[in-house]
Amino acid sequence: MSSLSSSATPRPAVQPVAIPWRELQPWLLFGAVLALVLLYFVGTEQGVFHLIGGSGVHEFVHDGRHLLGFPCH
Repeated sequence: MSSLSSSATPRPAVQPVAIPWRELQPWLLFGAVLALVLLYFVGTEQGVFHLIGGSGVHEFVHDGRHLLGFPCH
């Protein structure tokens, strides 16, 4: 009979690393600007205000527009 004994050594607990606020701010600002741009394209592009002519953007975001409750026609 073979004995397989494993000598497990205790590992130290993993401690979370705090992210400094100054390093987090640019990413939060980037995320907020990106969210506002996406909200603009889904919500108002090809409506009263538009930056890109034609109906390509409208057709691309059409289902998302209805899903989020924006009227488009």
